[in-house]
Amino acid sequence: MGEIKVVIADDHPVVLLGLREVILRAPRFCLVGEALNSSQLVEQLTLHRPALLVTDFSMPGDETYGDGLQLIEYISKHFPDVKILVLSMLSNNLIVSRLLEMGVIGVIAKKYMHVEVDLALNALARNQLYLAPALHAASVNTKIKVIDERISTLSPREVEILRLIVSGISVGDIARLLSRSVKTISTQKISAMHKLGVDSDRALITYCIKASLFE
Repeated sequence: MGEIKVVIADDHPVVLLGLREVILRAPRFCLVGEALNSSQLVEQLTLHRPALLVTDFSMPGDETYGDGLQLIEYISKHFPDVKILVLSMLSNNLIVSRLLEMGVIGVIAKKYMHVEVDLALNALARNQLYLAPALHAASVNTKIKVIDERISTLSPREVEILRLIVSGISVGDIARLLSRSVKTISTQKISAMHKLGVDSDRALITYCIKASLFE
């Protein structure tokens, strides 16, 4: 069986270095490209047409490709033959579920990256789904019991918007990033606020932090 071409992407050079070392010592995998942001990533995918992409979930984006769910959705649509392995610091079940619905073949918590990437590569080489223990469905179900019930009512898009808001991005910038109108983003933000029972931006951010929604 031939070599499996791989592109890796993360905005942290140290993480890229770690991924590079793992790929280079894996006998069946060939590293063909690296990227520090979403534009570079799409360029590498277009140039090399790899079989596997290992990418961070949250990277510097742009108005064309964005990051997070928007970027993964773009890649899934325009590069359907590429298997996607996502690295993430998030443990939110809505985002994990949405990623899997998009066809992502594996999700690894960044804090377990060095332990899990080798296992993930072996599974992916065999065309198997890989979901690291930290993000396993059983763990997700346990977390749901602990997380405030109101959070579970949020839609994946509302969760994505909250993630961007908590990271300090304005509604206007989110609208441009997700290629939506400011009115649409504002409506989804207000809907999320109502579901969480908060009435101000500060209360919204405080709620998300205290609920550990984006750990």
